[in-house]
Amino acid sequence: MSSPAPGNASSVAKLPSGSPLPIRNLALLGPAAAGKTSLAEALLQAGGMIGAAGSIEHGSTVSDFDPIERRMQHSLSTSVLHLEHRQVRIHLLDTPGSPDFLGHSLPALEAVETAAIVINAPTGLEPMAVRMMEQAARRRLDRLIVVNHIDAPGVDLAALLAGIQEVFGRECLPLNLPANGGREVVDCWFAPEAEPGHEADFSSVAAAHRALVEQVVEIDADLVERYLNDGDVQADELHAPLEQAMREGHLIPVVFVSARTGAGVAALLDVITRLLPDPGEGNPPDFLRGEGEAARLMHAAVDPAAHVLAHVFKVVIDPYVGRLGVFRVHQGTVTRDSLLHVGDGRKPFKVGHLFRLQGKDVVEIAQAGPGDIAAVAKIDDIHHDAVLHDAAEDDPIHLQPLQFPMPVHGLALRPRRHGDDQRLTEVLARLGAEDPCLRIEQVPDTHETVVYGLGELHLRVMLERLRETYRVEVDTAPPRIAYRETVTGTAQAQYRHKKQTGGAGQFGEVHLQVDPLPRGAGFEFVDVVKGGAIPGQYMPAVEKGVRLAMAQGVISGHPVVDVRVTVLDGKHHSVDSKEIAFITAARKAFIAAVREARPVVLEPIAEVEITAAGPGIGDITGDLASRRGEVRGTDQGVIRALVPLSELTGYQIRLHALTRGHGSYRLALSHYDAVPATVQAEMVKRWDGHPED
Repeated sequence: MSSPAPGNASSVAKLPSGSPLPIRNLALLGPAAAGKTSLAEALLQAGGMIGAAGSIEHGSTVSDFDPIERRMQHSLSTSVLHLEHRQVRIHLLDTPGSPDFLGHSLPALEAVETAAIVINAPTGLEPMAVRMMEQAARRRLDRLIVVNHIDAPGVDLAALLAGIQEVFGRECLPLNLPANGGREVVDCWFAPEAEPGHEADFSSVAAAHRALVEQVVEIDADLVERYLNDGDVQADELHAPLEQAMREGHLIPVVFVSARTGAGVAALLDVITRLLPDPGEGNPPDFLRGEGEAARLMHAAVDPAAHVLAHVFKVVIDPYVGRLGVFRVHQGTVTRDSLLHVGDGRKPFKVGHLFRLQGKDVVEIAQAGPGDIAAVAKIDDIHHDAVLHDAAEDDPIHLQPLQFPMPVHGLALRPRRHGDDQRLTEVLARLGAEDPCLRIEQVPDTHETVVYGLGELHLRVMLERLRETYRVEVDTAPPRIAYRETVTGTAQAQYRHKKQTGGAGQFGEVHLQVDPLPRGAGFEFVDVVKGGAIPGQYMPAVEKGVRLAMAQGVISGHPVVDVRVTVLDGKHHSVDSKEIAFITAARKAFIAAVREARPVVLEPIAEVEITAAGPGIGDITGDLASRRGEVRGTDQGVIRALVPLSELTGYQIRLHALTRGHGSYRLALSHYDAVPATVQAEMVKRWDGHPED
């Protein structure tokens, strides 16, 4: 998402102030190609915000305005939209559907009361729909299932509804049903009987209405008794019980639409305004006051007169306009000229301009109250997940954090133009500020800048943004594995460095011993020289020479670790001895000793936790074995294993194939262990060795 270009006055409109409208907040979630962006266009058109719905193919939608999005014809970040219907303001969040962009779609759950899971009728239930339904349930959001493309030829909507109920539960009940071959929908909540000529394509309006009423009255014993005695309860009397049933997950409504033809779109708007919760009716988000174990749970008061409490769920850093913080107001009222604190910062910032977003365009507004989604620009301290407030409390307040997937797909970057190193670092920091699932790491062991993302597409889009938006060209490579070397035995060696150049010469001789230390112990340097064989002023040079050799490696070019070096003896010359001579002698003596001390190459071993389901578990464990992995256990679809990090390059693609997109994994460094002898031999053969002095 980008802010309006500088000087583009037509993109900023003035909204007249007045009494605030009731609010509904809705996030469109689900797999790619489910039609979320097309549905958003249809809703904007039906709400009178645009004259005609834009086209993804033509790059004319309000949501997908980024040039890369238009070219790829997929949403890559969450767009914030708004419209009005029946004197209700509706905030729509159109989220990306690829799992690679969960860093953009998951934060939308923090800004809404209702998660609308959009399902593509021809393809049915997909992993991303299941994943987002689980995430919405974890955040205790009301959930709505929207079945899109109901007019697609050959689609079996009755079977799809049965599949939805099998996966998500019998509480998934239709509020309307498709009719006339998916060219329209008929209401099942407010109208208990279908009008003649508008019968449902499957089931019946009466049966669907009866199932809905029976599901809703179950939460109230008095209503159950009335229903059993009277045979029905009017839908208007069930508004509060319906809200309670949705809050508790006892009812997950299902609606049918075709974003392409508009069938069911007006009905969906009515569902949003008449049945979905307003900010005071949904489950309140969990805020925590304080830090660590002392943190106390608190909930915002949906009160425009209270202290301001708002949460930043999206940050955009435009190369021309600067940082834009998009936030949801949970409590109080933000106005122009408000003084707000960012988190526990003691210095407030002044709200100079307050915006409501419509894709790339912004509407300047006078105030934003509870439930509103708004934005402020050019506030450098604002960051993702920040809490904005107008009272400098002693205890910091933050929202219960989301559980983001761990980015494990790495790519090493090197600027193509000389002198662009600092520029690359700055740009990567901006991209990381926008995306919680983009991790940038400066690896001192390999001297690389490595970016970790959720997949190949995630990193490919990042590279395109570097090139197109920020004009930074980079070369890429897989991250180098941080191998190590160590010794498994004890050995001694000595080296005399003697150099005569006509004037003052160089002389130094070092006798030393290397011993192995326990894994992770590091390095010990011990001086047991007696009688001044090596004068004390030269011992730092001896240690420096050893450390230089350790950093460069001895057999494969990787740093040496977990060794003790004991300096046993040596010789010096009263005239020719210099620091450089003892540095060289110590370095060469150390190399010779290590080569005789049964050296081994160590590789990082990752602790991997793979989440999968069904028959694919056997395939996964077999694949891990082929990667020199050691399976430690499987429990309820979770596989835990130890695998060499070098064997996990490109593993996400392999896991995706083994699980048909249902698998995910996390990893963490466990320990270092020796590589197999055949691998070590190949590494030793490939290394160029030490350059001659």
